[in-house]
Amino acid sequence: MRKVYSLVSLTKNRESKDAVLSLNIKQIQYPEQTREFDSRLTKTGRRSLSHSISHSSTDSNSSDAENPEDEVSPRDMQQINSKGNMDFCIKNIKLADFGRREIELAEDEMTALMALRKAAQGEKPLAAAKIVGCTHVTAQTAVLFETLKVLGAQCRWAACNIYSTQDEVAAALAEQDFPVFAWKGESEDDFWWCIDRCVNVEGWEPNMILDDGGDMTHWIYKKYPHLFKKVKGIVEESITGIHRLHQLSKAGKLCVPAINVNDSVTKQKFDNLYCCRESILDSLKKTTDIMFGGKQVAICGYGEVGKGCSAALKAMGSVVYVTEIDPICALQACMDGFRLAKLGDVVRHVDMVITCTGNKNVVVREHMDLMKNGCVVCNMGRSNTEIDVNSLQTPELVWQHVRAQVDHIIWPDGKRIVLLAEGRVLNLSSSTVPIYVLSITATTQALALIELFNAPEGRYKQDVYLLPKKLDEYVASLHLQTFDAHLTELTDEQAKYMGLSKYGPFKPSYYRY
Repeated sequence: MRKVYSLVSLTKNRESKDAVLSLNIKQIQYPEQTREFDSRLTKTGRRSLSHSISHSSTDSNSSDAENPEDEVSPRDMQQINSKGNMDFCIKNIKLADFGRREIELAEDEMTALMALRKAAQGEKPLAAAKIVGCTHVTAQTAVLFETLKVLGAQCRWAACNIYSTQDEVAAALAEQDFPVFAWKGESEDDFWWCIDRCVNVEGWEPNMILDDGGDMTHWIYKKYPHLFKKVKGIVEESITGIHRLHQLSKAGKLCVPAINVNDSVTKQKFDNLYCCRESILDSLKKTTDIMFGGKQVAICGYGEVGKGCSAALKAMGSVVYVTEIDPICALQACMDGFRLAKLGDVVRHVDMVITCTGNKNVVVREHMDLMKNGCVVCNMGRSNTEIDVNSLQTPELVWQHVRAQVDHIIWPDGKRIVLLAEGRVLNLSSSTVPIYVLSITATTQALALIELFNAPEGRYKQDVYLLPKKLDEYVASLHLQTFDAHLTELTDEQAKYMGLSKYGPFKPSYYRY
């Protein structure tokens, strides 16, 4: 055991009514070269992240009426913010005021991230950090971007999803001289162009990567591998990106340490479970106006996302079938009162099929040929390869665009299925997600970046790690303040009996919540 310096220590000013949190550098102990990482590998293929097959509308909250300005690609427009800065590419800089109001609304709900910003801004734990990011560009993630900037980081950003960008928020960021390259409705070529604009900059090289899906990491490995000489680490949010990192690690090609945020407790339980439990219903209502009571639904996958979707639909009166490959998750589904089945056995009579696996080809053409008229097909998993949409691009099938993010695929006999968001993640393409749970994920990402950037040489090797348990607990403690919740504290005798520190961590790394 040796002593090293870590980024985080928590103290409360107990004399203050608001209990202001401060962030101090404190000496803590770490086991020599201790590593926590998830060694489970999968054989999922790399997803095609942004292939746009049908010409769906890019705005789920407005009519499909064409705006003449929308016909001009942002790449072909020269835009300048009020300060004379042109280092961005967005839909319309004139939307900045509207986007700023949305960001301010998000800040009110993301109290933990704002507390972290207030506590750490004096010490600037990310001073000299140059972060290149590829995540969703929304009001909630904008609060994270601006927090990183307050903590001392320089950032450049692109979107990880071609449909999830809020153009007004991108404009607000650009107006504040934040280099952002994203707009709603990007083509595949636009998608990679935006990522390249973040990385290929004269006189600026990233030393940290924040990714959601592995696209930024993939692009740098493919086009600019020399940049990894300066990169201190990668923070990855999604299951798809984690699979890619493990594949690189297994092949001996992962040349920097990475923190797996997706499998942190706060991300799994709150973003994946509670977020999807609420947003699945909103997404389906906004796109289809469907009645849930009595509907038969097949949920593919019973991880945290599948659990959230299943619970929400069951509560609304739907009959829910679950498909699973993992016997443990399958047993959980049975104990929770769901019917475990193979998709091929129930696909003929279900009214909805929802994928939640992160895998590829979960729903293929053979399944869709068997579906009944009017069956709704959508994806809540991270990868957009779960539904084999490419197999629907055949001469005998007719695509009929109905409304934003809704397409009817019509068979020769007149049968039609309802495909939502072209198979991309539904809630971020067609609806919104609860701000509060995104605050949990964003705070986790910020702490992971601080941890990797400030870690002494040798603490992390070229592998994939879980977020230290102490930081997971810190994220949770920040959010408890919203509920006026009061934790019970261990006595000295109790702590000694349990073999714990009174201040945590309170569970071992292998504990499953």
